[in-house]
Amino acid sequence: MAVRPPEHGRFDAIIVGAGVGGLYAIHRLRKLGLKVRAFEAGDGVGGTWYWNRYPGCRCDVESLEYSYSFSDELQQEWHWPERYGTQPEILRYINHVADRFDLRRDIEFNTRVKEAVFDGDTNTWTVKTDKGDTATARYCIMATGNLSTPRKPNIAGLESFKGKWYHTGRWPHEGVDFTGLRVGVIGTGSSGVQSIPIIAKQAQHLYVFQRTANFSLPARNVPMPPDKESAHKAEYPERRRAAYDTPFGIAGYPPPEKSALDAAEAERLSAYEAKWAEGGSISFLYSFTDLLLNKESNDTASEFVRRKIRATVKDPRTAELLCPNDHPIGTKRLILDTDYYETYNRDNVTLIDIRSKPIQELTPTGLRTEDADYALDAIVFATGFDAMTGAMKEIDIRTDAGLSIQAKWEDGPRTYLGLMIAGFPNLFMITGPQSPGVKSQMILACEQHVDWIAGCVQHLRDRGLTRIEAEEDAEDAWVQHNNEVADRTLYPLANSWYVGANIPGKPRVFMPYVGGVTAYKKKCDEVVARGYEGFRLGASIERQRSAAN
Repeated sequence: MAVRPPEHGRFDAIIVGAGVGGLYAIHRLRKLGLKVRAFEAGDGVGGTWYWNRYPGCRCDVESLEYSYSFSDELQQEWHWPERYGTQPEILRYINHVADRFDLRRDIEFNTRVKEAVFDGDTNTWTVKTDKGDTATARYCIMATGNLSTPRKPNIAGLESFKGKWYHTGRWPHEGVDFTGLRVGVIGTGSSGVQSIPIIAKQAQHLYVFQRTANFSLPARNVPMPPDKESAHKAEYPERRRAAYDTPFGIAGYPPPEKSALDAAEAERLSAYEAKWAEGGSISFLYSFTDLLLNKESNDTASEFVRRKIRATVKDPRTAELLCPNDHPIGTKRLILDTDYYETYNRDNVTLIDIRSKPIQELTPTGLRTEDADYALDAIVFATGFDAMTGAMKEIDIRTDAGLSIQAKWEDGPRTYLGLMIAGFPNLFMITGPQSPGVKSQMILACEQHVDWIAGCVQHLRDRGLTRIEAEEDAEDAWVQHNNEVADRTLYPLANSWYVGANIPGKPRVFMPYVGGVTAYKKKCDEVVARGYEGFRLGASIERQRSAAN
């Protein structure tokens, strides 16, 4: 028999995480009249923008798009100073939202959820925190984020290193001054590419340890032009609606009309040059219709960027090491940078190829590769995250029927629409695996998911129902569809964090839905229109017994 928790621990909905998705969930569920409680491990709101404070951290979606749409007053009043928001500016914005809508009163900070257990008799979830407290609710909503569990360094000798080391995903809030230091950066994904130019300007010498070269495009960040801001704000309602009719959830980019192979070489080069000068990743991938579908078409774009790298980096050997040659452009996260390739022309920057000469160990004074020792005062691990599943699998999520998330996802994530998991009633996810999430504008994705969840909860309450669960067959069909859609693209050709390739031993499963925001939202809306097709809805066992008597 379930132990009844103290009354102050009883809620209608529990939300795990207070990033952009969790905050909107608090606001949206409150409007339904629900009593909600969010638990947040940090001492402030913001999620990824709270934790990721590394030098140069900046959003790769334009500021005017990467923002909430649920309040037109909020859209109109907030001023974004630059084309792409910096981490401090985005965090200021999220804090403004939390204050403006009085969201903090429903958040318990500095509190990590350790376990969540479902009781089938009462159709409730009980969560236990690292403080030993418990709380129960009808619904549990996981707003744990897709990039929120840093990949911990797993290099021999870490404990022996006498200098200081940092992870880009858990950067000290007070910042780090690398002036005059010999610094090593391990990893050249997004956080490495963004931080390397900044660190290079401070360090006595910077050693970049690269295993895999990644494609990066110039952001072309500039102060926000007032006329662009006012024009965008005047069109916000139309632009927000139009975003749902695009693959990536971002409006404003004219869709391409032809294959790269149907264009003459001069036309292709002109298109790529224009996109390169404009800046932005979505814009570049919109050059032609089939850059993510046809390898031969993609080769034209990939080689264009490689030529740009060779033209920028003066040392031919360094330039060649920086040219990606193991994946088509866009099949890994396409990075935006400011002066990344130019940084390798500095006298105090050295690129080390650890694919051919791997790291052996850290030493008290630095780092040893297969063929050399490097004296270092500080090390930055830009080694990424256990993406999309890591945060949920860190929590002991299970049911009284004996099913656990660790067992369910042992061979990779399985979900229905990235919203729910068969076998786990009343457990919702915001931008879970097999939803567009990381392959779309994340705030739009969060709002769409939260709105769907709120509509579902209202549907249940209106009918006196207390339970919803994804059907196994519907989940199987969605997982199969997710894989089939991915297999029609070039994405699976890359060893990316989209398939968990950055985590040793993680099952290789393509996790995001890449069929596009338009197709995904249409499917979610159809499911609702068909009476929550693919879900089982019902009352509690207690209520069924009462009705039988």
